[in-house]
Amino acid sequence: MTASVQTRRASALRRMRNTPGPGQGHIGSIVTLVVITVVVLIPFAWVVSLSFTPASEAFGSVSLLPENPTLENYATAFVDADLSRALLNSGIVGAVTVLTNCVLAVLAGYAFAMLPFPGNKALFYTLVSTAAIPISVTLIPLFLMARGIPLVGGNDILGHGGSGLLNTLAGVVLPYIVMPMNIFLARQFFTSAPLELGEAARVDGAGELRIFFSVYLPLAKPLVAVVAIFSFTGVWDDFLWPLVVTSSQEVQTVQLALARFLGSGNVQYGPLMAGTVIATVPVLIVFLFNQRSFISGLSDGSVKG
Repeated sequence: MTASVQTRRASALRRMRNTPGPGQGHIGSIVTLVVITVVVLIPFAWVVSLSFTPASEAFGSVSLLPENPTLENYATAFVDADLSRALLNSGIVGAVTVLTNCVLAVLAGYAFAMLPFPGNKALFYTLVSTAAIPISVTLIPLFLMARGIPLVGGNDILGHGGSGLLNTLAGVVLPYIVMPMNIFLARQFFTSAPLELGEAARVDGAGELRIFFSVYLPLAKPLVAVVAIFSFTGVWDDFLWPLVVTSSQEVQTVQLALARFLGSGNVQYGPLMAGTVIATVPVLIVFLFNQRSFISGLSDGSVKG
């Protein structure tokens, strides 16, 4: 008996010696996070540094702190690329996209999760599968759709004779009115929502829209934050579709404005980096403003069987 007790004590002591202390695991995690953060931030710090570096010194030094900092690159970005107009256009497109997705995509997700109807799952999976289709595949159909919108841009009722939504901000918004991934997130969120709340409201005679807006929407603030961020960043960073659907400077987005500094064999790195820094600020503001709701919404909207 005594030998057994001593054996157990010796085993416990060995485990205690081999177990890291309460602070050791945290220190290792902190060091790892710091290293990853530094690696991620170095390219962005280099971009910021180049935005304040004169063209003559852009590649003459590897220091992250320019010797003769200047705001000339920012002035060039605003003047030569008409960045202020481009920021306004992208802001309008982003705001409309956020609004339509927060309303239509969230409502669609609620319908798929809470309102069983024939073909519900088949329609849902078909809709979500379209998110995997490359933009290059849908580019021509989207272009023809934008050009053939009836009674818009000089078109007749059959969509002929004019330019439709080409070269307009409405045409830029067209592919982003409802994003399939946002519908997926909304459906997953409402699938995990308590059904008892809706059933109690139905017993009281409430309709589905009233149940949605009064019962479930207040619970869906994290979801709305996630949808808003994904919608805004998706349309803000897009380059290919605005390039195809627009042709004039008046309706160019911020990514098209930055592309002006990418001339053949003559890249203006200073103004390009300055414009990149400016274009990054709205995205950071949107994310930081909704950071807590964004993280909560991602966990609530995770895949559920």
